[in-house]
Amino acid sequence: MAACDPSASFFGFMGVTTAIVFANLGAAYGTAKSGVGISSMGVMRPDLVMRSIIPVVMAGVLGIYGLITAVILNGKIGADPSTYSNFSGFQHLGAGLTVGLSSLAAGLAIGIVGDAGVRANAQQPRLFVGMILILIFAEALGLYGLIVGLVMGSADATGLCTSYKTA
Repeated sequence: MAACDPSASFFGFMGVTTAIVFANLGAAYGTAKSGVGISSMGVMRPDLVMRSIIPVVMAGVLGIYGLITAVILNGKIGADPSTYSNFSGFQHLGAGLTVGLSSLAAGLAIGIVGDAGVRANAQQPRLFVGMILILIFAEALGLYGLIVGLVMGSADATGLCTSYKTA
């Protein structure tokens, strides 16, 4: 069997990069936006600050999704680029983009809902359960991306290189 295209590793590593970068962007936005709401609400109702940390925790989980994916994909790339096919590189890029962008979307939703939700909860405590349910559904978007990304990234594509000729 001939060696694989050495540039295929670039796409695999881009999958690793996009998984962690976009997931952390979503986590950072969700944390920052919810934190602004918590700080604003805490001025008038400091007794509710600890109860309002839930959106920040949920946003932080999105970063963990990216970390898990990045570690798994990085382990599949391996140290020998001569056995890493273009198919694997594109597959891992797709997996990283799936997890990263899903987590980014979830982070945007968690940030907006967390900000408005904790402020509304300070005025009407009966809104707490509704806020939590909406946050769960927003977090599920990132979880769906993680599941699909792991399925995409776990398929075995070794031995797909049939011929590669350098110029």
